[in-house]
Amino acid sequence: MAGRDKTVFLCTECGADFPKWSGKCPSCGEWNTLVEKTFRTDSGSRVKSLAGLKSGSAATVPLKDIRTTDEVRIDMHDEELNRVLGGGLVPGSMVLIGGEPGIGKSTLILQTVMQLREKRVLYVSGEESARQIRMRADRLSDCASDSLLVLCETSLENIYEQIRACSPEIIVIDSIQTISSSCVDSSSGSITQVRECAASLLKYAKSSGTPVLLIGHITKEGSIAGPKILEHIVDTVIQFEGDQHYLYRILRPIKNRFGSTAELGIYEMLENGLRQVSNPSELLLSDSHKGMSGISIASTVEGARTFLIEVQALVSTAVYGTPQRNAIGFDTRRMNMLLAVLEKRVGFKLDQKDVFLNIAGGLKVSDPAIDLAVISAILSSSLDLPVDPTVCVAGEIGLSGEIRPVNRIEQRISESQKLGFGRILIPSENMHGLDLKKYSIGIIAVSKVEEAFKLLFS
Repeated sequence: MAGRDKTVFLCTECGADFPKWSGKCPSCGEWNTLVEKTFRTDSGSRVKSLAGLKSGSAATVPLKDIRTTDEVRIDMHDEELNRVLGGGLVPGSMVLIGGEPGIGKSTLILQTVMQLREKRVLYVSGEESARQIRMRADRLSDCASDSLLVLCETSLENIYEQIRACSPEIIVIDSIQTISSSCVDSSSGSITQVRECAASLLKYAKSSGTPVLLIGHITKEGSIAGPKILEHIVDTVIQFEGDQHYLYRILRPIKNRFGSTAELGIYEMLENGLRQVSNPSELLLSDSHKGMSGISIASTVEGARTFLIEVQALVSTAVYGTPQRNAIGFDTRRMNMLLAVLEKRVGFKLDQKDVFLNIAGGLKVSDPAIDLAVISAILSSSLDLPVDPTVCVAGEIGLSGEIRPVNRIEQRISESQKLGFGRILIPSENMHGLDLKKYSIGIIAVSKVEEAFKLLFS
């Protein structure tokens, strides 16, 4: 029996549906996001039945009777991706990878699945032809894998037919916004299509134990395109970040049901694909700045990894009436706060100066422990005095000019020592319980900004 048409109003931000239109979404609170959609009431069940799965009611089970075993993860032959996933790909899981256009999402997934020669992989592309995929594969590797199957299709019904025919062990969908089902009366990429297709693929993944990798677009605001429910459906959400003008790419988990979201993967974009960066500190530091002012080295933590970065600053006389305050890779509002601390607590007048700040390598850092490196670089440029290149710093700056303690200080010291630095400035409160005999690097404790400046510029 055919279903009847039903009209609802869907929110383009959160994906919630309502029977009547309103200017403000009652669910997420955004304005002018409700759009009218018409679909058949039985479309959801029909889409889910495309996978050939039987529906039935589940029985209740006491929690103590549920047996658990360690998840047998699939090795992706990529240490960075394995780390971000929590040790490998879990069978039956659904992973969503989002990123800007041209950042390298398809390249990352294609070069990864090409290495899985022991697994039968179905690569479904709704954006590129088979010839384009082969050209990219030839650029990434000299020989193509026989276990990698390519399907250029956007119809969910045809995709399920090929899945039943070849029985893949891993499925890649590039991208989820291009997949559509004839059971849903809307165009591909719409909220209804993305939600129903993702729910159907999740149903297949959980029942068959086949992991599914989804590649998703992002909006101009930086969030994954489509309804917010898409991120709730999947098990893992990974953001692939970076600047197209720089070589480095960061794989950052936003949600992970099978691991930690504190991990981080770093890649370098080359002509023949993405290269794993096992020691980012050596690539992010440069020896060409010796003797130059406006540069300091900070020990930072991103996710679960510790590495050193180069903080660059330029302070010059304001040519126009209003001084400029620009920062790349660092929060501009926090930089303005640190400039106010310099003026109020230390006595350096920068109200008539242009201040430009840059984190070398195109990285975006949110670790407050680089505050001391930021104001050191700014002061170095203002005074035109170089900071000793054998010194690195770590410390958060408070509004009263005190240097507050930072987390994971032992890892920061060890990384600095491994890279050959002679001294490291750390907050005084981090000295409690610290075994100085383990380190050959000079550890200097500072409690106020003035003390750090005397040590750096004396």
